[in-house]
Amino acid sequence: MDYRDYYKVLGVEKTATPEQIKKAYRKLARQHHPDVNPNDKGAEQKFKELNEAHEVLSDPEKRKKYDQFGADWQRYQQQPQGAGRAGQSGGGFDWGQYTQGGGDSGQFEAGEDFSDFFGSLFGNMGGRRAGGSRPGAGPDLQAELELTLEEAYHGGPRTITVNGRNLRLTIQPGVADGQTIRLRDQGGPGRNGGPNGSLLITFRIQPDARYARTGDDLTQDVPVSIYKALLGGEQTVDTLSGPVKIKLKPETQNGTRLRLRGKGFPVYKQPGQFGDLYLRLNLTLPQNLTAQEKELVQQLAALRPAEE
Repeated sequence: MDYRDYYKVLGVEKTATPEQIKKAYRKLARQHHPDVNPNDKGAEQKFKELNEAHEVLSDPEKRKKYDQFGADWQRYQQQPQGAGRAGQSGGGFDWGQYTQGGGDSGQFEAGEDFSDFFGSLFGNMGGRRAGGSRPGAGPDLQAELELTLEEAYHGGPRTITVNGRNLRLTIQPGVADGQTIRLRDQGGPGRNGGPNGSLLITFRIQPDARYARTGDDLTQDVPVSIYKALLGGEQTVDTLSGPVKIKLKPETQNGTRLRLRGKGFPVYKQPGQFGDLYLRLNLTLPQNLTAQEKELVQQLAALRPAEE
């Protein structure tokens, strides 16, 4: 019976944290899942090996026992097998200290879900005895959902297709680009009656030509004619919640920033709360001046000769 290097199966170091082990398992499980690789016996076998490695390394008790056993494996292989009592080889190596059930490693079998190595090492604690099988949770699946900025602003129902299944979900207003939500029980199927995994949906917000988003705040460029900037007046501004009228003071300078409170993005899962909308005023110059307009501009320039 060959030693199984569970760390190598998951591609992690022996010093890996539980979070690193979980991340590595999820990545590889998605890659080799039977639903993704139909009729691929190699992927199916790899998926079983990943589940077995994760079963051990994600459980602190099993991992400790496995690490202790691994250090003695070479010594165990070098002993004359069959010497001494069952579960104990020659030279005093006690196989029974690692196996479940008083050292009789032969009474356990791993069956189709776990290897003989797993069954010999953990026995009943591993979840497989005499053809029985321990339920296990299914793998988590991942998907992405693209939204426009307005769709992220308003939220609402959407349908997403994952592995041929149409799932309807309600998006909360204010979701951010790169934000991930979890739909429990919508992932890969559990094994042996275990619960399904989760579906992790990551939102991708498409860039918007009108607004730049920073957290829950928005910034918008607003063109303003030079006449309105000089003399002041009202200007209508489009916002995601509808048009708003603003008042411009006389002699408003180019690049002036105005703040509209509560006209930004909704705060996620906090109904009634919104960020702010910042307006950046950009003065526009008239083009294709008539002869009369040019003359009037020249007269204005003559009145303020000291300015350049």
